[in-house]
Amino acid sequence: MNTFSNAFRAEVIRMARKELKPELQGMRKAISTHRSEIVALKREVKSLTSQLKTAQSQFNAVRTGLPIDQASSTEGTARQAFVFAPEMLASMRSALGATQLQMAALLAVSQLSYSRWEKGQVTPRIKQLAKIEALVKMGPLKAEMKMRQAAKS
Repeated sequence: MNTFSNAFRAEVIRMARKELKPELQGMRKAISTHRSEIVALKREVKSLTSQLKTAQSQFNAVRTGLPIDQASSTEGTARQAFVFAPEMLASMRSALGATQLQMAALLAVSQLSYSRWEKGQVTPRIKQLAKIEALVKMGPLKAEMKMRQAAKS
């Protein structure tokens, strides 16, 4: 009777597999389709994350006035970022009653460079931005004194 029960059991299993085979094939196809869709979505998320990082660094560069490749390296700094604006240079120069040549001498740059910054044609480099920031922070009285000293030398 043991051989009969084993044979009967094997036949039931075979029939069950035969009945379930078409359903399982459909499910396997659906699973493989879902897996490939998941992989495609992961690639898209990775691409969008990369685009977002690029856009954030470009936004920070525009906001801080730094060149795009250097703005991402200064994102983690704790101090308030200096925002360069050409209008600021022109208004500061007119407030001091100085010429472009005098302002250029004060910042230790050529008059042509200063003129291009003021017109917004060129953005100053980091070293010059630091000098401009220092000039803005020193105030008009100290700037006039420094300008007079630069004129004497």
